Amino acid sequence: MDTFADPGRADRAPFAGRERELARLDALSRARADGRAPAAVDVTGEPGIGKTRLLTEFAVRARRRGATVLHGRAGSAPVDGAPYQPFVDAFADLDPHDHATAPDLAGLAELVEHAAPVRRIATALGRVPAPGLVLLLDDLHGADASSVALVDHLLRHPPRAPLLLVLARRERQTPPALASALARADDAGTLTRLVLGPLTPEECAQGPGAGLPPEQARDLHAASGGNPLYHRALALTRTHRGGAPGPGPTAALLDELAPLGPAERSLVEAMAVLGPRATPELLATVTREDTGADPRPAPWRRPGGDAGRPAGEGIDGGPRPADREATGPVPAGFGVAPCPSVPAVVGAVPCPSVPAVVGVALRELVRRDLVRVEHDGRVLAPRHPALSELLLGTLDPWRRRELHRRAAAALAAAGASVTERAPHLVRAVTVWDPATAAQLVEAAERITAADPSRAADWLGAVLDLLPDTPEHHGTRRELTLRRAGALGSAGRVAESRDLLHHLIDDGHGEGGEGGAEDAEPRTSAVLLCAFMERHLGRYPEADALLRRELARAPGPRPDLRARLVVEWGCRALFAARYPEVRHVAAETLDATRRHHDDAGTAEVLTLTALGEAYEGETAAARAHAAEAAALTDSFTDGRLADHPESLVRLGWSEAFLERYGAAERHATRGIAMARRAGRPFALSQLLLCSAYVHLLTGRVGTALGQAEEALAVARALGGAELVGFSRAIRATVLLHARPLGDPEVTAAAEEAAVTVGTAEGWWATQARCMLAHTVPLDQDPHRVREVLLRAGGDRDLSRLQPSLRPGYLEVLTGAALAAGDLPEAERAARRALTEAESLGLPVQRGAARCAWGRVLARRGEPAAAARAFTEAAADSAHSGAVLREAQGLLLAAPQFQASGDAEQAAGSWRAGRRLAVGADARMLVDLADRIRPVPPRGDGTGGRLAVLTPREREISALVAEGLTNQAVADRLCLSPRTVESHVARVYRKTGVETRAGLASLVVRDERAAGQSLRG
Repeated sequence: MDTFADPGRADRAPFAGRERELARLDALSRARADGRAPAAVDVTGEPGIGKTRLLTEFAVRARRRGATVLHGRAGSAPVDGAPYQPFVDAFADLDPHDHATAPDLAGLAELVEHAAPVRRIATALGRVPAPGLVLLLDDLHGADASSVALVDHLLRHPPRAPLLLVLARRERQTPPALASALARADDAGTLTRLVLGPLTPEECAQGPGAGLPPEQARDLHAASGGNPLYHRALALTRTHRGGAPGPGPTAALLDELAPLGPAERSLVEAMAVLGPRATPELLATVTREDTGADPRPAPWRRPGGDAGRPAGEGIDGGPRPADREATGPVPAGFGVAPCPSVPAVVGAVPCPSVPAVVGVALRELVRRDLVRVEHDGRVLAPRHPALSELLLGTLDPWRRRELHRRAAAALAAAGASVTERAPHLVRAVTVWDPATAAQLVEAAERITAADPSRAADWLGAVLDLLPDTPEHHGTRRELTLRRAGALGSAGRVAESRDLLHHLIDDGHGEGGEGGAEDAEPRTSAVLLCAFMERHLGRYPEADALLRRELARAPGPRPDLRARLVVEWGCRALFAARYPEVRHVAAETLDATRRHHDDAGTAEVLTLTALGEAYEGETAAARAHAAEAAALTDSFTDGRLADHPESLVRLGWSEAFLERYGAAERHATRGIAMARRAGRPFALSQLLLCSAYVHLLTGRVGTALGQAEEALAVARALGGAELVGFSRAIRATVLLHARPLGDPEVTAAAEEAAVTVGTAEGWWATQARCMLAHTVPLDQDPHRVREVLLRAGGDRDLSRLQPSLRPGYLEVLTGAALAAGDLPEAERAARRALTEAESLGLPVQRGAARCAWGRVLARRGEPAAAARAFTEAAADSAHSGAVLREAQGLLLAAPQFQASGDAEQAAGSWRAGRRLAVGADARMLVDLADRIRPVPPRGDGTGGRLAVLTPREREISALVAEGLTNQAVADRLCLSPRTVESHVARVYRKTGVETRAGLASLVVRDERAAGQSLRG
């Protein structure tokens, strides 16, 4: 009986995203069979949301339980005026065998087919025998009046028989009579409503988006809004561009357009082309040639009413709009005198000119819910954004091009901006037209900052049509250079580089060198190309390009030469080879000063400041950074917009010099400027610099937000090294933001290291080193050491950045201690002290002192270790490095405790934990809670604990708390073997033989101490 259901699906899992609704229908069906549920279920939702699919799945389940299931569908209009159309369609499921075995149902079918009165059919439905009948009526919004009357009767007089009506409809297209009947039934409790909402991204990925790559699945979900039918249609359209819709979801969606007349179809197509600018006036203009509409105003009603017009006749010869049944929202003024059909101004303001035929067609589209009214009637749009994309994909290219041509002309006449006209111009132009090209170039310039990819495409369209003649060669070079820059900003870096390669080759001509008129464009192309090569990690290629251009005779003019040298220096910096360009940078700095080129001087100064800071030449770096800051601060943002990387280099220089306030100030200014100017490369690096500074200065939450934004920008730009370094910075921030030992931290750092692959640049090396910070020393010290040695090249880590090397040597010291190699730890710590002393950077000196403090703690010199950690905290405080200060204080606390200075231990611990809490550094807070100092113990056990050393008493107390030897070792920065030795000595001195006995002894000691204090 249920031919609509697919038996082949019976054993499959429920379709994704509708399990809850399906379960609810099952429960209602079972309850209805027992007379405990309402007689009907009203299933509503947007077109394509899955109502029919839900009914199909439910039908399969209902039939399994033995119910008779009939499925009918209401047409968009009654067939030949016949009544009860959805019921007739449902009873068509009965075959001759059913007529013989189910006479009651056969009789019902005859009553419906012969249009019996409503009451007679309802009475027959009330005699349906067990196990019951499930009547599914789909698309009920298109039902005829007699079907609505029958549904209304059944809802007002629910049959006592086991009959369940399941009605599926579209809310906006439901006629008033049916809507009111359903509302009354809902109030009376004879109807249950079931509203289907959009699917989540995860549900789409399991159902209509199964098998799609994650990024494509996210894009499709956003475009479809979680509507499964639109999701499937878009997936097919985007993966089979240019193909016919076929019998799939696209055809199902576009089938609703089939009954439209020429005027309605033309308006829908124009609406898809115009997009968010589809006002009634623009639609009328764009479709004027199709509709033949008179552009003069034509009100719905003649002055004085409808006198003289035949009854029931509208101005278009058809029924008057007022006589048509109003369904769903209609734009204000549609068919209401004195305004014409579609208003553009809401209220009592007279409506502008919209031809009557357009108004009639728009009203019909709204009635069909193909078009919806937005912004108080000013704008019309297809009911779903994806409908425009799907419709445009089915138009022939000539029709689509013509509509775009009309749209561009209409927008120009309406005074729209060139950026609003450009999307239509670029799709309409087919031959070279200087005026159109000028508009597209202007539009590209305006939107490059906000949408560089679109700007690049518009410029590409101009270049495709630009004649390849000598008089246009200069224009071609200029537009190609602009397009290459836009492509790079859009993350299409390889495409940009390839385009620049062609431009550079063309500039050299047949003889190997271009003329004087080609020199400046060629140098600009080399600069941009070298930048793209550097971003891609192709440092040798960037070096070769720049060397060749610098050696060209005659050489570039001084300001361009300075920019070439700066880019060459950046290539050397990122390849960790700055000393190779040091002397050239110095010469260039002298030259820019002689030529009073302030912008060039600032560029070179930031290069030399960062280079010297990297190499650990602190005094020279400070001098260059101070001069660069003074000069940069005198520039306006407009002047700096052409030199965004200058602020990147200045910010990182100051961060490495531990001038965190200045670094934050310049990074903040650069971030705002880069956002406005659309400089994504600079933005990503400035965000990373700011995140690094915020982390060190104790603002972990802000640092994490900036690191994640930087990673998002880097992903859009591509480039393995930038993405890997961004992930590494984020992992380092996560280390402090998450609880101690959170596995996500190491996973994030691992991903960063994998991203950079085998690259050997500065970013890649830093990404690997940051992995060493996140691997827990107590779990895998050998891996930490391996990571550092592989990145650093040898035991002294000589390949790592000199100005950060003491910090990495501290990590190496901790790894050696955790592995039980005290001699190697001492060697690494002493090396850190030596290098930190030459740097003169407080935070790095503090890192070296922490390394030495760890060695002293392992050697059993807690007092000396406590002093080292305290001095390290003071060094960090001097520079404002809050996290490093908190770490030093927390490391000092257990050492003060071990040396017998309980007061100092408590004070150091409290200060360190307070800083960690203020910084929102969860990892350090957890560490603080783990190493909380043990209060002084009394001697209430007859001297059995008095014979212990301070360290032995401390370990005894921790054992009494239930800590294992490994946990005690972690808390006190000792090796497990050392803790075992201490515990063995405690056993010998106290005479106990088990950990439980030692715990009991410690508890008695605490009680005795408490009684002594009370006494």
